[in-house]
Amino acid sequence: MKKLLCGLFIGSSMLFATAQIEAPQPSPFSKVEQKVGLTDVTVEYSRPNMRGRTIYGDLVPYDKLWRTAANKNTMITFSDDVTVDGQTLKAGSYAIFTKPGATNWEVYFYTDTENWGVPRNWDENKIAAKTTIQAVNIPLTMETFTVMFNDLSNSGAVLGIIWENTYVPIPFTVPTDNKVSASIEKAMAGPSDADYFAAAVYYLDEGKDINKAVEWIDKAVEMTSNQPRFWYLRQQSLIHAKAGNKKQAIAAAKASLEGAKKAGNDDYIKMNTESLKEWGAM
Repeated sequence: MKKLLCGLFIGSSMLFATAQIEAPQPSPFSKVEQKVGLTDVTVEYSRPNMRGRTIYGDLVPYDKLWRTAANKNTMITFSDDVTVDGQTLKAGSYAIFTKPGATNWEVYFYTDTENWGVPRNWDENKIAAKTTIQAVNIPLTMETFTVMFNDLSNSGAVLGIIWENTYVPIPFTVPTDNKVSASIEKAMAGPSDADYFAAAVYYLDEGKDINKAVEWIDKAVEMTSNQPRFWYLRQQSLIHAKAGNKKQAIAAAKASLEGAKKAGNDDYIKMNTESLKEWGAM
């Protein structure tokens, strides 16, 4: 009996010791976080390697639903409502399933995110958005499955899936303009110089009402006239130039240049000098 108990104890101890071993996963977990405009976007997925295998059309068959990576399904989370191919995806989390093809991929945003692989019972009612994307052949080999964000702008980005020699770009848009416009409207009830400045620069960058941008940047500069800010004056020059007010643009650029020289800011010295040369003032 003692020998039996001793044997059981040794066996269980060995089993316990084995359970403590931590080894790398063949498809390690990854989490990518990206701010797009004012929207937070997060992708959680596992990253398999090629390991000498042919991927598309072999390991990953064409025209069959795929979990889009390995292990638990790839998941994307949006902090705001976004738009994919004209379809609204409400703020929240979605599984990304795909159906790779030789030339085109079908991409599905699926509301059920708790699947280890493809759902056993696929439910069309759980497809929040669907789009078809033309796959791009790339002149390099990506060994490890990768999800990335490209072509970032205030209004959107491209969610890129890349593996082997294939890149699949999935564009989406975010509601930045709606959020900023609401913020501007609220701030203008009692705006500070920083509010006027931020609103004016946003209108310039996004190609919105340039006359309103002129009004706001002039107020920001006026409110700080006792302590001129060369970065405010720089934007004032650009906004007036965009509005066709060359004389005012040159005056603002010269004032910005003078302030930048006093502050020893080489970047603003260079930018203002180049603008003044462009506008024939130097």
